[in-house]
Amino acid sequence: MITVKRKLQLTREAHGRRRVAAARQESTPVEAGRIPRISRLMALAIRLERLLLSGEVSDVMELARLGHVTQPRITQILNLALLAPDIQEELLFLPRVTAGKPTIHEKALRPLTAEIDWDRQREMWATIRPQPQPPGN
Repeated sequence: MITVKRKLQLTREAHGRRRVAAARQESTPVEAGRIPRISRLMALAIRLERLLLSGEVSDVMELARLGHVTQPRITQILNLALLAPDIQEELLFLPRVTAGKPTIHEKALRPLTAEIDWDRQREMWATIRPQPQPPGN
């Protein structure tokens, strides 16, 4: 004889019907805090660049229309994709913001995106990079 143990979830549907389904798995806990805005903008820049390169959208104006923003704002966001890959990675994986405002903003990165030399970008990034906080602060 084989015994199978499984959690079930019983629900009621219309007209009193009962539905039996496998119990839902407990979801993984979400980290405290919120993802920094610059991290979300960096991810958006990568996504928008892919849309342009794949031909899914024809130009920046179409992206602006789809996003309900101005063409200059789309250009500012897309310029983040011009950053050195290691800077992009750092921006994507910044620690979550638990209190107060984030330490880095897109406007502070505009001079970096205007610089075409990645080594120079890295030097400039070193001066504005948010310093890691020790645990418990």
